[in-house]
Amino acid sequence: MSEQHNHSQNLVTQDNRKKLTFALILTSTFLVVEVVAAVMTQSLALLSDAAHMFTDVMALAIALVALKIGQRPADNKRTFGYQRFEILAALFNASMLFMVAMYILYEAYQRFYAPPEIQSLGMLIVASLGLVINIISLKILVSSSKESLNIKGAYLEVLSDALGSVGVIIAAVVIYFTGWQWVDTVVAVLIGFWVLPRTWVLLKQSINILLEGVPDEIDIEKLRQDILDLPCVESIHQLKVWAISSKNIHLTAHVYAPGADHVALHQAAFEMLNHEHGITEITLQIEEDEALALSHQLPAHK
Repeated sequence: MSEQHNHSQNLVTQDNRKKLTFALILTSTFLVVEVVAAVMTQSLALLSDAAHMFTDVMALAIALVALKIGQRPADNKRTFGYQRFEILAALFNASMLFMVAMYILYEAYQRFYAPPEIQSLGMLIVASLGLVINIISLKILVSSSKESLNIKGAYLEVLSDALGSVGVIIAAVVIYFTGWQWVDTVVAVLIGFWVLPRTWVLLKQSINILLEGVPDEIDIEKLRQDILDLPCVESIHQLKVWAISSKNIHLTAHVYAPGADHVALHQAAFEMLNHEHGITEITLQIEEDEALALSHQLPAHK
C-alpha cells in the first residue's frame, strides 16, 4: 500500500512540475515586455502589474525548486525528508507578495501629489496581453493548487496578477476617454488592498504548519470523539495532530482500551482516520493498564 501511494504521489509531483515549468516560461517571457512597457507609458497600475508578474516568476521558480527538493528521500539527519521545504516556499512567496503590495500602496500615495502623464493606449495593449498570459497560467495551475500550499502560493500570485491586469485595462480605457490620470493610481491602490487579505490567509496557513498546529481541515473534537467511538476505547490522551506538508498529516495518540484486540483496533483506527479525516501517518499506543492511563491527562471520556 505504501509503495502504491508513493508511486501515485510521484506521478502527481511530475505532473505538477510540468505545469509549473510551462507557466514559468510563459510568465518570464512576458515579464520583460511588461517592465519595458511600464517604464515607457509611466503607468503605476502597469508597473504594479509588472511587479506582480515578477513575483509570479519568483513564486513559480521557488515552487518548482521546492517540488524538486521535497522529493529527496529521508536520511539520518532529516527523518521526515524535505517535504517541509514546500511550506517554506509558500511562506516566502506570501511574504514577498505582501511586501510588493505594500510598496505599490506607498508609491500610489506618492503619486497622488505628483501624477505623471500616462500613455493609456500602450498601457491597454500590454495589460490585455498580460491578462491572456495570466488566464493560461491559471488554467494550468488551478487543479494542483488544491493539493499543495506551495502551488497554491504560486496560483494566488498569478490570480492577483490577473486581477491587476483587469484593473489596468479598466484604468487605461477610462484615462483614454476622460483623461483622468488619477484613475491609474486608484486602480493600483485597489489591487494592493485586494492582494493583502489573500496573502494573509496563505501566511497564516504556512505559519500554522511550521508551528505544528492542527491543520485547518481537521476538526479535532470530532476526531477525538471518533477515536473514542472505536471498539473497547475508554479514554484518549496525548492526542497530537500536525502536518509536515499540505497533505501529509500525522497523528499520535495513547488510548486506554482494556481487553481490545490490538491488531483489530489498529486496523479500525487506521481505516477510520484515513477515510474520515484524511490521515494516513498514524502512531497509536494502546494501553491496558488503567493506572498507567490515569497517570496521563485524560481530556475526554465516554
